[in-house]
Amino acid sequence: MNGVATLLVKLRKLMISRGRTPDDSDDLIQEAFLRLEIYCRNHVVRQPEAFLVRTVINLSVDERRSAHARHVVAGLVEDALPLIDPTPLPDEVLAAQQRLQRMKRGLRSLTPRVREVFLMNRLEGYSYGQIAERLRISESAVEKHIAKASQFLWEWMNREEGI
Repeated sequence: MNGVATLLVKLRKLMISRGRTPDDSDDLIQEAFLRLEIYCRNHVVRQPEAFLVRTVINLSVDERRSAHARHVVAGLVEDALPLIDPTPLPDEVLAAQQRLQRMKRGLRSLTPRVREVFLMNRLEGYSYGQIAERLRISESAVEKHIAKASQFLWEWMNREEGI
């Protein structure tokens, strides 16, 4: 075996003795060689073998630390999930109910045709063309009814909320 092959075997044995799989060991060794190559561009390395050993050990330690940190953070989040209550707070529920009641009063204030067109579009999901066809009115009339309802309700809600 030549010097590089012997060094590769030593580094692989070192990583396996530290609990690394052969594939992980090879990845870490490759990264260490890459770092040596980059470091040598601007510096002189008198003992490349020592550099590689220290680098591969450091890479292994760093990888273990980051894997452990990812596991701890993931575990903390998973442990906290049962503690998170997705239901809204009582004051949020009350505010939403009050807003809904204001909206219902505003809808009742619209003319029957404007309300019908608006609800067909917003609640039932009908397109302007479908509404026009069902009610036997023009699409332009549908657009005007929806615009009128939208403007009225926007102003109604803001006026009711004191905005």
